[in-house]
Amino acid sequence: MSENVQTAMFEILKKIQGDVAAFRGAADKRFEQVDSRLERVETLVRKQRRDGAAMLVMMRSAAGDFESGLQP
Repeated sequence: MSENVQTAMFEILKKIQGDVAAFRGAADKRFEQVDSRLERVETLVRKQRRDGAAMLVMMRSAAGDFESGLQP
């Protein structure tokens, strides 16, 4: 009887180990997807910052042209 219990316990532990390994694999895949999306968002934010800075430079330049044109 004790041999059957040990065999059953060994099988249960193997199944638990397999389930944990499968969960880790799924979690790793999900984290890779999240990291990929965050990288894309960070790239987009950097691009928007550069575009915003360029827009400010162009606006200041245009305002400077108008100010210099108004003075005699």
